[in-house]
Amino acid sequence: SRLRRVPNPKAIRLAMGLSQEAFARRFEIAVGTLRDWEQGAHIPDSTAKAYLRVIEADPDAVVQALARGRRSHVSHSG
Repeated sequence: SRLRRVPNPKAIRLAMGLSQEAFARRFEIAVGTLRDWEQGAHIPDSTAKAYLRVIEADPDAVVQALARGRRSHVSHSG
């Protein structure tokens, strides 16, 4: 089958020992969106699935990339 499994955001979050709020803050996901994914109210779209897979594989790299993005956004001028 060419279908890839849908990443389980709750399992990923629990494996990291984070609350919904801490996970959402760390990875810049709206806590309501995370809650909806975990409760099955919404299924992550293809972009969110890819993002969750990257978080699952290398969460530290995601945190570092987000931090670099914030720094360059703030200090980037014309």
